[in-house]
Amino acid sequence: MWQKNKIYSAAVAIFLIFFTPALTPSVSTAAGPVTEGKASYYANRFHGRKTASGETFRIHDFTAAHRTLPFGTSVKVTNLDNGKEVVVRINDRGPHLKSRVLDVSPAAAHILGLIGKGTVNVRIEAWN
Repeated sequence: MWQKNKIYSAAVAIFLIFFTPALTPSVSTAAGPVTEGKASYYANRFHGRKTASGETFRIHDFTAAHRTLPFGTSVKVTNLDNGKEVVVRINDRGPHLKSRVLDVSPAAAHILGLIGKGTVNVRIEAWN
């Protein structure tokens, strides 16, 4: 029985090594997943606090919070109301409101024309 388990484990390991990259969707190209929804931005009071990735949040960095994308993933965010775009790096988890798909830093919010509006409609595309 032990020998069968060892062979089975080796077969699973080989399968995972060779086939998992092909089964996993890429999040590092502009042709990656696209999401649309509402985005908001972090309040300045979070400056200097730790993010879920362990980084220190800085209001002048182009970063964002997303519920599922891996930390370090770059995404292009397009404001669907005015066409402005910015590329941000995911370094936190959120947003905590289910009606929103992304929280961006104040620096990114400024570029998108989000400051003063609270939320805007955005398109999120995985980016290089």
